[in-house]
Amino acid sequence: MPLEQKHDVFQAIADPSRRKMLRLLADGEMPVTIISKHFPISRTAVSKHLRILSEANLVSVKKMGRESRYTLQADALLELKEWLSFYEQFWDNKMAMLKHFVETDRDNKGEM
Repeated sequence: MPLEQKHDVFQAIADPSRRKMLRLLADGEMPVTIISKHFPISRTAVSKHLRILSEANLVSVKKMGRESRYTLQADALLELKEWLSFYEQFWDNKMAMLKHFVETDRDNKGEM
């Protein structure tokens, strides 16, 4: 049974360090000792960030002896993808406008 979600995905990814941790974990399971080496913060601070990611169901954690190993749970990112997909219409519109502008400008310069 997953942990009760204490933080939502949006809160969890708001911090750049947590986003970097998710990227690291995309390469596979890692212990907190290895993750900590990628950050200029204490191991305790890294553990706190990982706990927030875990509470948002973005990572899972399993104990192996004295070591905690973290794994990315990418399915939780679907909420972000769905939210962002609404805004793609605006990006697509801007790209279409830019394309039209560039093509029109190029055509106008060719007529000189």
